[in-house]
Amino acid sequence: MEYIGDVIYDYADGLYINMTNRCPCRCSFCIRNLTDSLGNADSLWLRREPDLEEILEMIRETDLTPYNEAVFCGYGEPTERLECLLAVCDYIKENTDLRTRLNTNGLSDLIYGRKTAGDFAGRLDAVSISLNAPTAEKYDALCQPRFGKESFEAIIRFTSEIKKYVPDVTMSVVGSSISRRDIEECRKIAEERLGVKFRVR
Repeated sequence: MEYIGDVIYDYADGLYINMTNRCPCRCSFCIRNLTDSLGNADSLWLRREPDLEEILEMIRETDLTPYNEAVFCGYGEPTERLECLLAVCDYIKENTDLRTRLNTNGLSDLIYGRKTAGDFAGRLDAVSISLNAPTAEKYDALCQPRFGKESFEAIIRFTSEIKKYVPDVTMSVVGSSISRRDIEECRKIAEERLGVKFRVR
């Protein structure tokens, strides 16, 4: 199969799936600004996006026994390819015992102009949503989303919605990028306002 960059790669005990390099944010802390790869990948920069059948073939060719979950996470925002993402989730659920997790910036509603959380019902076991700042102004400055300051409230709404459909929901922040006070404010948003888990990464 043609090498187009690393689509499937190992990280910790997860099988990671890197489907796109597209992202609506330009986060100042993004790891892709620092290195070309993570885990056992050579390069997470894709020469082109793999189509659905290519991704499924890569999964079929992989020994899944070392992994306990499939994680949609790479050098882009996975929901930029929502239909493909959902189809891969369906395949994994129907053909493997792997848990499924999505790492997302929570902006898919703005990407598609509609509510998307319900699309993940029965498809995801867990979702991790990058909050990264406690206010719209701070989020806009840190993550530079193409949607501007409406992005922050969109993340809040998406999190509130997706917890209805996905059993394990976590909001996260990059601890090295914000102050302790802002971390605490983010924790309150996640745990007290939205009733989801919180993690500093």
